Amino acid sequence: MSTLQGKTLLITGASRGIGLAIALRAARDGANVAVVAKTVEPHPKLPGTIHTAVSEIEKAGGRGLACPADVRFEDQVAAAVEKTVSTFGGIDVCVNNASAIQLTGTLETEIKRFDLMFGVNVRGTFLTSRLCIPHLAKSANPHILNLSPPLNMEAKWFAGHVAYTMSKFGMSMCVLGMAAELRPRKIAVNALWPRTAIATAAVQNLLGGAEVVKRSRKPEIVADAAHAILVRPSTQCTGNFFIDDEVLKSEGVTDLSRYAMTPGNELMQDFFV
Repeated sequence: MSTLQGKTLLITGASRGIGLAIALRAARDGANVAVVAKTVEPHPKLPGTIHTAVSEIEKAGGRGLACPADVRFEDQVAAAVEKTVSTFGGIDVCVNNASAIQLTGTLETEIKRFDLMFGVNVRGTFLTSRLCIPHLAKSANPHILNLSPPLNMEAKWFAGHVAYTMSKFGMSMCVLGMAAELRPRKIAVNALWPRTAIATAAVQNLLGGAEVVKRSRKPEIVADAAHAILVRPSTQCTGNFFIDDEVLKSEGVTDLSRYAMTPGNELMQDFFV
């Protein structure tokens, strides 16, 4: 299997960035993509809405479905899942990409920001997965893919941003546990994380701006790695914590220069790798 043609993907946070890139890569195969995100109307500081994402998906060759939802709320996610199943007939892939970030120390992290990160990253991932599992169980090659880092309990990954790291590791713990739990149901559960900074709105607005963007890779490297994972047999590919460039190298891709925002620039390594 090397294509997602005819498959249905439900992707959270797919109105922009990495989520949209994964959606467009699947769309080029002729996949159906449910765009689950909050941005319905244009945002003054962020590109894209669920509707512009659907338009791009359809231009790329797929079928798109706009599903307005905040992943913190069960009724909204349940409605998105129901709409996806009623429109496309099922769900083959769940991509938990939606994420909230604030890289601050304990005293600088307001509890409302703590709650937001845990609500989106941990609760949202668990909730979306939980609601998709009954439908994934009916698929021929079901996958859950979380955009979260490898689990490493060294203090250096926590110092400086305890709350954010705990929330992202919560997503990764979902992978660790659900992969074992869902193996008998032949549902693959994996994590994917980038080697370097990725040129997204978060990097532009929160993590260093234009200078960091220049030292970043394009979201397409994560999308191509995700595609390589999602076409693998679910019974043979589960419980992994993948790094994007390692996935591509395993697929025979040795020249990664085309993914660089500024070819020749030294890349900024992601702080979880």
